[in-house]
Amino acid sequence: METVIRPFRPTDTEAVVALWESCGLVRPWNDPRRDIARKATVQPELFLVATDREAVVAAGMAGFDGHRGWVNYLAVSPDRQGGGLGRRLMAEFERLLTDLGCPKVNLQVRAGNEQVIAFYEALGYADDRTVSLGKRLISDDGADAPDDAPSDARSDARTGPGTAAAS
Repeated sequence: METVIRPFRPTDTEAVVALWESCGLVRPWNDPRRDIARKATVQPELFLVATDREAVVAAGMAGFDGHRGWVNYLAVSPDRQGGGLGRRLMAEFERLLTDLGCPKVNLQVRAGNEQVIAFYEALGYADDRTVSLGKRLISDDGADAPDDAPSDARSDARTGPGTAAAS
């Protein structure tokens, strides 16, 4: 299988959303299509997909704000996990961010996701001993957060504000 890493194309949207759903990255209070549309307007060259015979098998978003880089929504198709594709995508993100002068990259992993935490630790990432806080500034219409969602997601869905970030 020849896997190619390339920039995201708008025609990849449904395949990327399906991939994120299959990997458990999508939450009811985040509209993944809106997240994709938002990313397409800011550093779209840092939105990558990996394809095998044109089928999307991995995807992720990165960004650089001039101080830190971030990786979001990194996903590898469940049947391709463990084969090095996630490592390849992360290496490409790190290369692109380094080329932009990015001194450090951050990412977030949901608490309790030990398999993913171990993946990133194997790549040299470490717990920064920080607490991640968030506040919605723009609501994803119709995306109501359940009562057991993080408090920012619950208030976001009810009051309107919010950032759409998932890792």
